[in-house]
Amino acid sequence: MNKTQTFIFYGIVGSGKGTQVELLNKYLKENNISDDILFLSTGEQFRKILGEDNFTAKTIKNFVNTGLLVPDFFTTSLVVSNISKNIKENSVIITDGYPRSVEQSKSFEELMNFYGRNDVKIIYIELNKEEAIKRMKLRGRGDDTDEGIANRFDEYVKNVIPSMNYFKDKSNYTIIEINGEQSIEDVHKEIITKIKPFL
Repeated sequence: MNKTQTFIFYGIVGSGKGTQVELLNKYLKENNISDDILFLSTGEQFRKILGEDNFTAKTIKNFVNTGLLVPDFFTTSLVVSNISKNIKENSVIITDGYPRSVEQSKSFEELMNFYGRNDVKIIYIELNKEEAIKRMKLRGRGDDTDEGIANRFDEYVKNVIPSMNYFKDKSNYTIIEINGEQSIEDVHKEIITKIKPFL
């Protein structure tokens, strides 16, 4: 395997990114492709912070509950801190929820250049808005209010899609489009089929 393997997951809220990241993680380990996987979920990190009783938690809560993006500098500092502490030369990096703005994409590109990672795969799970809303309402998370969902869609169109498009036509980045309308198993199969040539 290329020792600098890096995967960024993109997809609308409700597209099942978290589940697919877990399945990819499992696949890489079970097939002896890598047992050193550095997984970064900014959502998970924010939820940890929200569980604390301090001023930072209260401040972040305002962003999360209204579906707005936490400011770039804060999110990027979390990611840089996590990667710098845990990365090894042969680590497979998988990110879910970062980068989510053009500024974050620029920071991520600098970070990858710093570590000599010049072969990044972007896995883009495509899903229409109606299906995404249906799935979000079914999962019933506390921040899945009508206002929260509407704001997250706005943020997605305004910031997240441009953040992914930033990597288009860059020689070190490959965007792999996946049909998110399928079952969980079929989405996973399509991801594996499309990344296998690179493994």
